[in-house]
Amino acid sequence: MSGNLQLLNDTFAGIRSEGRAALLAYLPAGFPTVDGGIAAIKTVLDSGADIIEIGLPHSDPVLDGPVIQTADDVALRGGLRIADVIRTVREAHAATGKPVLVMSYWNPIARYGVERFTTELADAGGAGCILSDLPVQESATWRDHADEQGLATVFVVAPSTRDERLRRITAAGSGFVYAASTMGVTGVRETVGASAADLVRRTRATTDLPVCVGIGVSTPGQAAEVAGFADGVVVGTAFVKTLLDAPDETTGLASLRALTTALARGVRGER
Repeated sequence: MSGNLQLLNDTFAGIRSEGRAALLAYLPAGFPTVDGGIAAIKTVLDSGADIIEIGLPHSDPVLDGPVIQTADDVALRGGLRIADVIRTVREAHAATGKPVLVMSYWNPIARYGVERFTTELADAGGAGCILSDLPVQESATWRDHADEQGLATVFVVAPSTRDERLRRITAAGSGFVYAASTMGVTGVRETVGASAADLVRRTRATTDLPVCVGIGVSTPGQAAEVAGFADGVVVGTAFVKTLLDAPDETTGLASLRALTTALARGVRGER
């Protein structure tokens, strides 16, 4: 079985034809448990998220803020393995038919084996991988295996990324470009950051790939603002915090459903 890069491309094309931006949700695998994480991911996909990014928890998540670090720690202390991440991808895609990507640091994948990881991700119905700390100049081996398996390679760009490097990154990537709205780690912020719209503009000048903005988006109003200039809106910390704050799983899933519905309405420009 090949991966679902084409499904990802078709999803963005369909959303574009509707005249709106996509809602991309992030949740880590294994949080609060493997089964609980799968239930949470299915909930956000069933409640209005178009695409899911499943985090592969890492012991040193240098780009993640304290909320996601806490969730990663819970997952790792619970004994999460990459096999559980692959199972999460498989069940999320099978249940919803929507594009499912893994977001990971490079070290766990390198240790697991690039060929092994890409093969298993594709077999599970995955659409690709977001590699937050893999430099484009060191990505050829990964991209070769990802291309062979029909998987997207999504790179992260930031407001500090110069135009020349933007062109190099977007030329190597596929699926979409992840544009970090601001410098720093993930987390809820009062504002998305004035540099986000400029980064989207500069990135679009180098590629036809969709440009999706993440880091700091947590409210329907912020989602609507970003949807006004980006092809996709990425929300992560707000979802994770909703689960962390919930007293039990049932309440957590209900709160996730309500948050996703509100964010989806924001992205769609609905009141």
